[in-house]
Amino acid sequence: MNSIPILKERKKQIYHKGEGVFDLTCDTKSLAGSVSQRACVFCGSRVVLYPIADALHLIHGPIGCASYTWDIRGALSSGPELHRMSFSTDLRERNIIFGGEKKLYASLVQLIDTYRPNAAFVYCTCIIGIIGDDIDSVCKRVTEEKGIPVLPVHSEGFKGTKKDGYKAACESLSMLVGTGSIENIGKYAINIMGEFNIAGEAWTIKKYYENMGIEVVSVFTGDGRVENIKRSHGASLNVVQCSGSILRLAQIMEEKYGIPYIRVSYFGIDDMSKALYDVAAHFKDNLEIMKKTKEIVRNEIDAIYPDLLRYKKALSGKKAAIYVGGAFKAFSMIKALRSLGIDVVLAGSQTGNKDDYEVLRDMCDDGTVILDDANPLELSKYCIEKGADLFVGGVKERPIAYKLGIGFCDHNHERKISLAGYSGMINLAKEVYSSVTSPVWKFAPAKDSFL
Repeated sequence: MNSIPILKERKKQIYHKGEGVFDLTCDTKSLAGSVSQRACVFCGSRVVLYPIADALHLIHGPIGCASYTWDIRGALSSGPELHRMSFSTDLRERNIIFGGEKKLYASLVQLIDTYRPNAAFVYCTCIIGIIGDDIDSVCKRVTEEKGIPVLPVHSEGFKGTKKDGYKAACESLSMLVGTGSIENIGKYAINIMGEFNIAGEAWTIKKYYENMGIEVVSVFTGDGRVENIKRSHGASLNVVQCSGSILRLAQIMEEKYGIPYIRVSYFGIDDMSKALYDVAAHFKDNLEIMKKTKEIVRNEIDAIYPDLLRYKKALSGKKAAIYVGGAFKAFSMIKALRSLGIDVVLAGSQTGNKDDYEVLRDMCDDGTVILDDANPLELSKYCIEKGADLFVGGVKERPIAYKLGIGFCDHNHERKISLAGYSGMINLAKEVYSSVTSPVWKFAPAKDSFL
């Protein structure tokens, strides 16, 4: 039987390392009918803002948009849990015909009076962009009446890609930054950006920095608090992990407040160590910070390395496919899997840009398939053709892996196991090992049946 075909309009978004000139097309809207793995603009804004735990999150639109993004991240909170509520104006046909501004105002007033949040975010959905509700004026009115920031999020789902939702979220956050006092913030202070506290990862990362002697002013946005965001302009450095989601805010803060930023990753031994060293190097006038950093890195690696070697012995020679939201995650995942002896045969992302894919090309071995904005058919095709033993992805990729009869590692924002930091590297190794070596795959349909 012939190989699974791909859509001809998608060919420029697929590259085989070592074949022809690299000219991957990206930063485009998803092809109609391709069943993209991407989410919409609205969803992009929600995943960035959702973890702010003491804010009200109100979705202005039909109830389906709220149910689709309910509890969308496994973002843990050390206090309030308001972010886990999914509020909607629940627009019906009559509201769409005559406008939903009155309903939005009434909803905001009732919710603020009931839950007493420290701020409120109002998300535009597709239908709001069509009917033209002026949510800015409603938010301004409620801000004046209730005395808390009520911030519009212009995230109409149809107006671009998931990355446009990230930008909309950053624009809303920028309205909060700079509105609080920066008293008592020390010289060696940072903001952790692009860390969403999935399974408590922000707490792990924050502890590393604090043990180095670094003050963390705010985390954007894992276990986030409105007051910390307001005073985040008092930090000396922004440390950006998930650059696709939060880089725009770092750029705004650099332009407006002169705060420099660096890009880091907290996944895998190499990148985790580099993230700590890069921050220590920024504060080079304090030699004690670098000394403490070296001690932390040495002790953490010594604690996990023997176990990693055992996992590597069992996993060497296995093949993995990676498909994640941001390409920056793929960089770290390739390094982490290689440290376990696993070869990456497919690497792709939903929101990578040209520069990201050039880095990905240079990291990958010849024969690796690099994909932008892939769909289930393409992912299935190349997993089969490349003989993948493992798929690293999110909630939408899990069924693909299981139907193909291969192991799966959950790198989605709903997961319950931390993969960041040194302890996260051990968790990754355990998950990969238990999935790839499970005897259940003996009973799964042969991959050849799909060809």
